[in-house]
Amino acid sequence: DESLVLKREVFAKFVALLGATHERTILTGANLTVSLNQRKLFGETKTLVRDKLLPAARRSLGADHDLTLKLNQNLSAALQLSPEHTRDDLLEAQTIMQDVIQRRRRVFGPAHPNTLRAEAAEATLSRMRQVQRRRPAFESTPIAASTRPVFHQHRRRPTRSRDHH
Repeated sequence: DESLVLKREVFAKFVALLGATHERTILTGANLTVSLNQRKLFGETKTLVRDKLLPAARRSLGADHDLTLKLNQNLSAALQLSPEHTRDDLLEAQTIMQDVIQRRRRVFGPAHPNTLRAEAAEATLSRMRQVQRRRPAFESTPIAASTRPVFHQHRRRPTRSRDHH
């Protein structure tokens, strides 16, 4: 995909020009991780976030900065959405999200839209872990695709006819 190639190149140029800890570089990297997750390149997301982006963000922006929290959420998403995720991956993803929610509530408040989105994501993750815990031990470790959350789908309610005969 050409857009992904360009995003990787832009990120590399920002690292070279501004340094890994510059906020613009971290933002560019965060945008890259969103694209990687959308293309189901979860392993690359996990490596990039863990090895480069989160250490740089914590060092230069702090653990409570919105961008640092978004990186943590992107890592959590990669852990839970990966087809090969394990129970440990889901536990790590949930632990990350609980920390993110706690920080978002403290820094931005409980009614902030990003706090509410993080809480919704954590609730989905909690349901996934409940499904995983109910699976027999002899089943394979990854969760079946049918139990993964599908985001941004809205079910339409059946419309009722207004004509009363």
